[in-house]
Amino acid sequence: MTHSARSAAAEAGDHPVVEKGARLGYAANGVLHLVLGWLALQLALGSSSGDADQSGALAQLGSTAIGSVLLWLIVVGFVLLALWQLSEVAVRDSAGDRVKAGAKAVVYAVLAVTAFRSVQGSGSGSSGDEQTTSLTATLMEQPFGRVLVGLVGLGIIAVGVYHVVKGWKKKFLEDLQRHPGTWGERAGRAGYVAKGIALAVVGGLFGWAAVTHDPEEAQGLDGALQTILEAPFGQVLLVLVALGLAAYGVYSFFRARYGKV
Repeated sequence: MTHSARSAAAEAGDHPVVEKGARLGYAANGVLHLVLGWLALQLALGSSSGDADQSGALAQLGSTAIGSVLLWLIVVGFVLLALWQLSEVAVRDSAGDRVKAGAKAVVYAVLAVTAFRSVQGSGSGSSGDEQTTSLTATLMEQPFGRVLVGLVGLGIIAVGVYHVVKGWKKKFLEDLQRHPGTWGERAGRAGYVAKGIALAVVGGLFGWAAVTHDPEEAQGLDGALQTILEAPFGQVLLVLVALGLAAYGVYSFFRARYGKV
């Protein structure tokens, strides 16, 4: 990339609208994870009324009195956060940092689209787990499909392990301009570990789908939480994961305020 292009990307990333939008995006992520934590807790207590995943959380928000306003704020926040991550792709020096920023941009863009569909009431009507199964079936139809699904599973497990390590070693503090205080640190640590565990279970389900050649074994977040619930002492474990997801939501508000953008 030319020097002028990098300069233009850096200038775009430093624009006040993009910067404030990125902070709004982190706050939106906080709201999303608080609702995810609540849905996971309901699942653990046997009173679940919806899918405990991002789609279910957005649907839950949309059902509130100010749901449409919240969803529009989430759409805008995730769009601007995705744009900021794209600018980071251009200005980062290492290939690893560029790949990580690009992956985050894709994730936030997908969340923005999902939130927009919730605003419009035009969701696909299928759950996150059903969409995951459909995607897995499509992958398995390709040459070396089971290998592809297995690699996806390994990739998700790697991301989960990364989150656990980042939380346990408190490396998330490097993303902030200043220390968020004791409660912010505790929320971040618990949140990253819990989210990492959930992602690792999702990756494991993809791996099992590859081994058994059964696309229905691949599940999203809701399926992963169901798997945790069915494990020994599953209810206790799921309550802890639910609290951890909520803690990640709390930390996201600290990141919205103190994050490096």
